[in-house]
Amino acid sequence: MKYLLKIFIIVGVFTSLSVPSVSAKDEKKKPEAKIPEIQTSVTKHTGKFNGQTVRYTVTAGDTHLKNDKDEAVASIFSIAYIKDGVKDAASRPVTFMFNGGPGSASLWLHMGVFGPKRIDVPSDAINAGAPPYDVIDNPLSLLDVTDLVFIDPVGTGYSRVIGKGEGKDFWGLNEDAKSVAQFIQRYVTKNKRWNSPKYVGGESYGTTRTAALVKELQQGYNSMALNGLILVSSILDFQTTDGASANDDPYVSFLPTFAAVAWYHGKVDKQGRTLDGFVEEARKFAINEYSVALLKGNRMTEVEENSVTEKLSLYTGLSETYLKHTRLRVNEFRFMKELLRDQGKVVGRLDGRYTGTEEDDAGETMEADPSGYGISAAYTAAINDYFAQSLKMVRDERYEVLSFKPGRNWNWKQGKSWTGGYPALGNYVARGMRQNKDMRVYVANGYYDMATPLFGTEYTMAQYGMDQKRIVMDYFEAGHMMYIHHPSLEKLAVNVRQFILDGTK
Repeated sequence: MKYLLKIFIIVGVFTSLSVPSVSAKDEKKKPEAKIPEIQTSVTKHTGKFNGQTVRYTVTAGDTHLKNDKDEAVASIFSIAYIKDGVKDAASRPVTFMFNGGPGSASLWLHMGVFGPKRIDVPSDAINAGAPPYDVIDNPLSLLDVTDLVFIDPVGTGYSRVIGKGEGKDFWGLNEDAKSVAQFIQRYVTKNKRWNSPKYVGGESYGTTRTAALVKELQQGYNSMALNGLILVSSILDFQTTDGASANDDPYVSFLPTFAAVAWYHGKVDKQGRTLDGFVEEARKFAINEYSVALLKGNRMTEVEENSVTEKLSLYTGLSETYLKHTRLRVNEFRFMKELLRDQGKVVGRLDGRYTGTEEDDAGETMEADPSGYGISAAYTAAINDYFAQSLKMVRDERYEVLSFKPGRNWNWKQGKSWTGGYPALGNYVARGMRQNKDMRVYVANGYYDMATPLFGTEYTMAQYGMDQKRIVMDYFEAGHMMYIHHPSLEKLAVNVRQFILDGTK
């Protein structure tokens, strides 16, 4: 899930008069942090997936990463599902998965769609409420076609900095990718999986991490070629989503998603139209007329401005008066508050199908995301209950579902020449495809996702000379976590399974 958090910390100022001076010699050295023992749980299970009975072993535990001096710096927690009785590793794919944030653990993809158990929350965007929740068998899990390894990056789940390590060594575009790549290399070496077909997949910022991993794993002479990438709710080029007064790209990127959400809530004319057709109309308007209008700005004639405003209102469900007040620039936070203001409701960011009520209806942005608080408690309960009940694993520390500490301290610097622009990693995927003729890409897009809008993803996938024949674009009538919606859950699992089968024939 994508959370970009800006934190302002007010630090108290203390006079130096009452503080005695201390020389470097007098300072006591901080005691070196104790290296925690590796904790591992290994359990045996049997399940039926896609009609096939599979016996498998689950290994949930820590892997210590070391620096160049062979000193422990981080502990990575992972949950690996391995089919029993496979004699030829080259015949069995292994898929590495994680979520986003940055700062999110892997429970969303794990307990939402691809693991052998899943949390069953309401399909129709209704708040999941309080426990007990239903944690059920998941016959849609991919264990019939691939082994699965869910990874919690440093600062999430049970993964943390240890020993000589520091947060800044892991919390950044490049730093994060290096540590996850190191874990994957360690895993395939230890488990003798170098010749297995390999897939890497993530959700939200996890797709950013996936792109960065293509560079980390495939480039150089110690390279590891990947068979495929699985991108769920993708964000690779951040200029398409992060708005600023000097960046109009996000307004164009979000428009088809606004149209879909307005459609869902009945704020636009549906007569003689389908959702797909309406979104396609919005795409064409966005790229052919709306983008030009934003480029012209005050250079538009009154006739041009009135025409664009009228059409923008028809696609967004917002009034022409409001749109003129915004100079035709409505970001996702304004849209979520404004669309159903007349009903005293806000719509969700992660999933525009959700609605919530707030203290008052006068604000410009929402208090909290109803599609976030509507499901978070259920997923948190599910993963902790699953660890204790099924994996027989109880730990003293808290499983960090979504920690804002990594995000607050994230290093967004992409390269040595970076001077403050937007991170852009689509070119990493394109280069990876050029250097690996077999690498394919699957992309899942939710129509109602206002965190990573589909039109921004389509823009990225159309750039950098990417081989369109090796890209599968898929669409769902749901939001950021499209698997919450039961029909989309089944479609996603079926199509990702086929993607893996197609790549390993």
